[in-house]
Amino acid sequence: MFFNSVDIGIDLGTANLLVYIKGKGIVFNEPSVVAINRSKNKILAVGNEARDMIGKVPESISVIRPLKEGVIANYTVTQKMLEFVVERVAGKSFFSKPRIMVCIPTGITSVEKRAVLEAAMQAGASKTYLIEEPLAAALGAGLDISVPSGSMVIDIGGGTTDIAILSLGGVVVDSFDEAIVRYVKKVYNVLIGEPTAEKIKMNVATVLSNGKCTDMEVQGRDLIAGRPTTIKVTSADARAALREPVYSIIGTIRGVLEKCPPELSADTVDKGMVLTGGGALVDGLAQLLTEETGIKTTVAENPLDCVALGTGKALSELNNLRPGSVVGND
Repeated sequence: MFFNSVDIGIDLGTANLLVYIKGKGIVFNEPSVVAINRSKNKILAVGNEARDMIGKVPESISVIRPLKEGVIANYTVTQKMLEFVVERVAGKSFFSKPRIMVCIPTGITSVEKRAVLEAAMQAGASKTYLIEEPLAAALGAGLDISVPSGSMVIDIGGGTTDIAILSLGGVVVDSFDEAIVRYVKKVYNVLIGEPTAEKIKMNVATVLSNGKCTDMEVQGRDLIAGRPTTIKVTSADARAALREPVYSIIGTIRGVLEKCPPELSADTVDKGMVLTGGGALVDGLAQLLTEETGIKTTVAENPLDCVALGTGKALSELNNLRPGSVVGND
């Protein structure tokens, strides 16, 4: 009997885990959350099901986000999560193991890279490869990364923002969701969870003074009274919350441009900047970046999926990619 192997691309994000299979597209897109029975060291749920268990489980069960700021914070749980997801989307076979490409943030250490490679191998891969997030995002957005180009990609994920022109890059470690959580806690003395912060970001947030003007009611815990409460969060609140991380991104963009050779700087001005990731969808962000940097900024088609699509596409184009774009265990 002949068994076909599969190629799998994984966007191993702090907030969400996306899996791409060649010929099928994105087959898994759920939160990077794991519910695990601590006494039995057994996974009970991954993704949406695990996230829905937050705050509702006995002490014997831990609900964990095993990644922090784009890198593995809990190796064992990450490996089990990958094994669970790979088996779920590709099946389990002793005869045919998949090739797996995993994206990583710009600038992580060699030890952190090795941890991701080993976790993917333990999850059942025949070969594993790593590609940096902005390069995967560029590939997923339809840009050609096989030749020198001045296009700048800004991938705004749940834990980090990766900014790159080819091999030049910077990382901003301050997520929009965390900034909203901090703001609501400081201004309203109310603690909300990151899923609630994400809803605020997607539904009411804007970075423009004349942008979206709306509000929404959210539930949280009153830190003074110690009981559940409901508050109204406005677009102005969200704009104030996002000011610091947004201008941190702008500062990093300027820093990357300052390090860029003149030829690539000229290309960047001509081609502009491309936004990917969930943060790309915040109202007015592309316009603000254009105004602050003087470089036209656009949002990629399907920005949420670009990294996952790019990791899968990179496996099909290994021989065409620039040397050093991808590292592997073979």
